This record gives sequence, structure tokens and C-alpha cells, in this order.
Amino acid sequence: MQLDIFEHSRDTVLRNDVLDALERGDAGAARAAWQRFAEEYPHDQTLRLLVVLIAALEQRTSTAFADHDAARDARRALTDEIEPAALRLFGDRAGAAWLLPFWRETAQRSATLAFRADRHDDHAAPLWLRAGDWAQAAEAVATIESWRRIPAPLAWMAEAQHRLGGLRGNDSDQTGSLALLAELAWLAPARVDNLVKCLADPALAKLLKKFGASFEGEGNLDDLAWFPAWALTEEPGLARWLGQAQPSLHTEPERAMRLMLDLLSLERQGRHHDLVAKRKLLRDVHASIYGAYMKTR
Repeated sequence: MQLDIFEHSRDTVLRNDVLDALERGDAGAARAAWQRFAEEYPHDQTLRLLVVLIAALEQRTSTAFADHDAARDARRALTDEIEPAALRLFGDRAGAAWLLPFWRETAQRSATLAFRADRHDDHAAPLWLRAGDWAQAAEAVATIESWRRIPAPLAWMAEAQHRLGGLRGNDSDQTGSLALLAELAWLAPARVDNLVKCLADPALAKLLKKFGASFEGEGNLDDLAWFPAWALTEEPGLARWLGQAQPSLHTEPERAMRLMLDLLSLERQGRHHDLVAKRKLLRDVHASIYGAYMKTR
């Protein structure tokens, strides 16, 4: 009986009244419940966090941002104040769900802002990703001119496509995220590591971990530029999807992957004479990739 009294103590009941109103999105009821709670327990440590969420509800609007500065201020308020309070009060999963409408509104309000490389966090695309709306994120990226040549939007599109269809994609007319990941590796290899962690794809993470353990490179994130070529030595079946990658900067890592695609094709055709010449080219481009390829030959 003592435990029951503890679990239903007066402060808990009053705090839950505020949280219930917040969950319903009722700012007025939340403010009134908070006032009752504050009057009886003025020193409760959750009062400050609760009022942050109440204010967030009261200030919701669909008005488009006037400029990038306004978008930045709203985004920072979400990440620095509102999100920590929601996760603390509701828990990680429920708090993240409660925040989705706020991310969605922020993305909608950013829709008219043009992409700026120096203010890329304030574009609608990454905000749609935070809102969990992958299709809208992909559409927002597609409006950016030459997005496949710019690291940030390329990473956004890779994430959006992965969320929609996995590494290989589920639409024959769309490039799968694996091909976009290859293009990102050539363009900005350091971003690949962060993207793989964000995607939390077990198969991709396992493949990348094996690459890190076996590839002989410089020992830094720039080595990830070679990951697409190496992946074909480990899983030749990926050629179908990596072959969708568009020409990029024509660097040696890209050339290595193109050579691997050629080698796999020549093997299927049984063109042994041409295979010998291509293998020599691959060996000249990178000995570690060549070695990984020849291990299974």
C-alpha cells in the first residue's frame, strides 16, 4: 500500500495532468495544469522543462520563414531546448514521436528557402528527414540544382532513398541508396561514416566494419572513398546496384569500382584475355583492392 501511495503522490498526479495535456496538443489545458502544479510544488525540477513544451505548443505556426536566419533560430530552439525537454519528460521514443509535428511544420515553413551551401542545415530537406517524411525529403532535394555534385544534398537523398527502399531500392526507375552512397564516398568520404551510423542498417554496417578491418589504406576516413570498389570484391552481387552510380570526379577510387564492374562482367562472359589486362589495371590503381579481388579467384 505504501508503494501505491508513492506511485500516485500528489506531485506525480499534477505533473501527469500537464503531460497528458501536452500529449493531446492542448496548450490551454497544459498551461492551466502547469499553473496548478507550480502553485503547489514551486520548486519541482520539471517545471522549467514543462513550460518549454507548453510554450512550444502555444507558439506553433504555419507561417513561412522570412529568411534563413529565422529558420535557423527555429531549428536551434527545437534542437537545443524543445527536444531535450521532450526526451527527458516523455522518454526517448515517446518524446521523439511528440516532436514529429514540430519538425514537420519547420520543414514546411522552410520550403521556400533556397539551398545555400553555407546554411545547408536550414533547407527543408534535412528537416523533412527529422520529421520522418522520406518522400518529402527526396522531393526537396530534387529541387536543388546539381544536388548529386554537392555533399550535403547527396547525403540527404541517400538517406531518404534508403529509408524508402533500402540499399537496393524498390523502384526500377529510382537510383538505390547504395549507388548514391558510392557517389558520396567519392565526393565526400567522411560523410559516409556518419550516414552509415544514422541509417543503422545491419548489413551495411557489417560490410563497412569488414572493410575497415581488411582494407590497407591511409587509416583515416578518406579510405572510405575505396569502399564501393572493395564492396564488389566482397559481394559481387552488388554490381547490379553499384552500376547505377553516375560518373563523379573520375578519381582513382571511382576508377577502381568501374574496373571491378568491368571485371565481373568479363568473368560472366568468359573473356579471359581481356580479364588479364583489366586485372593489371586494377592492380596499378590499388594493390589492396586487387588483392581482395584475387583472393576469391
